[in-house]
Amino acid sequence: VQLQAYGGGLVQAGGSLRLSCAASGPIFRFNSMGWYHQAPGKQRELVASMSAGGTTNYVNFVKGRFAISRDYAKNTVSLQMNSLKSEDAGVYFCYAEYDRTYWGKGTQVTVSS
Repeated sequence: VQLQAYGGGLVQAGGSLRLSCAASGPIFRFNSMGWYHQAPGKQRELVASMSAGGTTNYVNFVKGRFAISRDYAKNTVSLQMNSLKSEDAGVYFCYAEYDRTYWGKGTQVTVSS
């Protein structure tokens, strides 16, 4: 399983970005997929996930601002990030749970004030 994350970049505070993660094969195989965020100097933390059944979970800090979705046809999981704050800056990693946890390379999000 290979995961390729993309969509990061520079955005002004209050703006939006959409991250996507493309899997090398069908995503219906995965027990869950989602996104972790790692701020500079901090540990990686889960921000959003989606189970195989479609149940979504979000860390409180992003509820109402971020939305996770998936596209079976494109084998992608995406994270729509709205109303971005400086605290959202960092590297975002997508993951997939299958026989083990697979990770994509991170994509950088920079939020300017």
